[in-house]
Amino acid sequence: MSKIVFIGAGAMAEAIINGLTKEEKVLPAQIHVTNKSDIDQLEHLKQTYNVQIVCEEKKAITEANIIVLAMKPKDAIDAFGEIASYLNEGAMIISVIAGVSIQTISTHLGTRPIARVMPNTSAAVGLSASAVSWNDLVSEKSKLEVIDILEAIGSVKVVDEEDLHVVTALAGSGPAYLYYFAEQFEAAAVQHGLTSADARQLFIQTMEGAAQMLKKGDVEPSELRRKVTSPGGTTEAGVEQLIHHKVDEAIFACIDAAQNKSRVLGKQYE
Repeated sequence: MSKIVFIGAGAMAEAIINGLTKEEKVLPAQIHVTNKSDIDQLEHLKQTYNVQIVCEEKKAITEANIIVLAMKPKDAIDAFGEIASYLNEGAMIISVIAGVSIQTISTHLGTRPIARVMPNTSAAVGLSASAVSWNDLVSEKSKLEVIDILEAIGSVKVVDEEDLHVVTALAGSGPAYLYYFAEQFEAAAVQHGLTSADARQLFIQTMEGAAQMLKKGDVEPSELRRKVTSPGGTTEAGVEQLIHHKVDEAIFACIDAAQNKSRVLGKQYE
């Protein structure tokens, strides 16, 4: 495995570092980290994972084979200007910056292998649903290396870059939608007499069980729903209310709005 430098040391960078070290994909000594200003976070990563901090002379960046761009989108262009002159010619870029295209990265950091990744926050527990796309300069060997890195934090799908907008809407933002559902189901259950703790535990187990049923993949979601929905029963009564209140339309609108926002944000950096 190559020497890896993380530009940005926030939650996503830490999740990837945690996965890489926990799964022993790379030695801590091979991982270097820098960020814009948060020295405390750098020290936290050093103490927790035994990784290295990039020093002022930025020698680690010059020697790195892989650069992981993990800064906030608003900081990206300035960061590119700060690191561009230090990158060695063969360094590959892995970007987890939402909305910043491969073309934009190439414009600022030069013609080189670039992989663009959309993970989600479940990377923190090794269960990210990540998608990746790359330019033509990424070799087959490097593709396998990128996938190996991403599998340390969850599952990976290879998609066209254009599809990353809908991936962002579905998987990138998806945890927030599920947390919102959890909030509302919990509140409704409490209103009818359950404690908050019991309602949450029951909902979590229900989500986990349903996810495992879906993961088996041998039955369509619509059929699984029908198997739970007895004619004239409680589930049918509940589903009828979801249909009456047009929850299906709300979900379509949710995905549509999020993927449109992804496109708008992307254009800001072109």
